[in-house]
Amino acid sequence: MNNNLLTPSQAAGLLGVTIGTLAVWRCTSRYPLPFVKIGRRVKYRINDINNFIENGLNNFYQSTSEGVA
Repeated sequence: MNNNLLTPSQAAGLLGVTIGTLAVWRCTSRYPLPFVKIGRRVKYRINDINNFIENGLNNFYQSTSEGVA
């Protein structure tokens, strides 16, 4: 098994959301979090999870610093 691939449960734990929330994000494309389909299974690459977290931090700090001016 590839150590760079996470199950939805592992990804949800890292992001602090439920597995159901990840399923909704996948179906609605609400957030830009890439996933990999292997047959019927869904996996998340650890690099994509880390990038998603970093981009969220950058967007948060940019929007709050713009509002402070």
